[in-house]
Amino acid sequence: MRILLRGAAALATVVTVASLPGGAAALPRPGTTVQAAQSAQIPDGVTAGVAVFDRRTGTFTEQVDESARFRSASVVKLLLTLDFLWNRGPGYTIPEADRARLEPLLRSSDDKAANHYWSEYGGSAIIDRMSTRLGLRDTAPPPAGYEGYWGYTALSARDTVAIYRYILDKAPAPVRDFVMDNLRRSTRCASDRFDQHFGIAGSFDRPWAVKQGWSGEYAKGTCGASSTAAEAEPAAAPAAQAAADVDLTRPALHTTGTVGADDRTIVAVLTLHPGGTSYGKAYTDLGRLTRSLNVPGGVRPAGTWFGTWGEFVNVRKGPATSDARVTQLPAGVEVLVGCQTRGQVVSVPPYTNEWWAYLPQYGGYISNIYISSPDNRLPNVPECGSPRP
Repeated sequence: MRILLRGAAALATVVTVASLPGGAAALPRPGTTVQAAQSAQIPDGVTAGVAVFDRRTGTFTEQVDESARFRSASVVKLLLTLDFLWNRGPGYTIPEADRARLEPLLRSSDDKAANHYWSEYGGSAIIDRMSTRLGLRDTAPPPAGYEGYWGYTALSARDTVAIYRYILDKAPAPVRDFVMDNLRRSTRCASDRFDQHFGIAGSFDRPWAVKQGWSGEYAKGTCGASSTAAEAEPAAAPAAQAAADVDLTRPALHTTGTVGADDRTIVAVLTLHPGGTSYGKAYTDLGRLTRSLNVPGGVRPAGTWFGTWGEFVNVRKGPATSDARVTQLPAGVEVLVGCQTRGQVVSVPPYTNEWWAYLPQYGGYISNIYISSPDNRLPNVPECGSPRP
């Protein structure tokens, strides 16, 4: 893992990260003093652009390759929405047909809606218009030959922050409220059945608002279905990469949005992962990076992080296989465990286990047999209904 220190951060005391079973990391609990300047922990093999902006102080608390250009994936849907709403004042009334498209576009990252606005309102011209309007420095339309692929729009972390600053501080109130209210209602399962509550959504307690992005071939989908992330793009485009100077081949996973009361802090973390990376691995690496950041106003959820194993592990309403399924985990993803309880004995030869872990971020239980820990009962995790140790 690479630990990047910037400026004063090199002189500051770095928060110690303790190793936990399953490769998880113990993070400072709410109320723990965290240094004003902190290190962004970028997992090995991951390329990242990071920008974290505290609106209360008007300063960046994190910047790592913030001007580096990544393919936007679904983060570009913010620009599609703003372009559509641009000249609709003074009332900014949204026709019902467009509301029916824009709400799932923002909440569930609906690709069909993005295709509609891209084709109806000029495609690459949308990016040119919005770059000029918002003063974006690194944003560019998809490369020649790929004009139809909105997910190939080039975007940087600092431009992503600029987009949110416009929405929050300069956009007409009806536009701001419409966009942010929908981002606060982000659904766990996206329209393409991918679990999109990674990064910001998994690292901090509400209030938060997110627009996520994923792009490329991932092994195994989530939310109960096997799929791959396409987001209106072909599997590979080496010729386009050379023209655009933007990596269009490695799997991308981005988390962007706001954290804290009154949308205090804007967070943009854009990442690329090695080819063949599973969705669960990318999900975990992005989560670890996001949790390492200095995010003023952000409250980290109580619990302990553990790795998991197995594919399509069911999250159940209760500690038994007969209880209703809530969702399925991305293969090998890291999860936050709030407490544990005895329940139905589960057998995966040569192992058996009667303990179940409660996952507060999913609102359900998984058998401890799928937790990466040597013991049936997880260490340092209380029984449900008991105070934390």
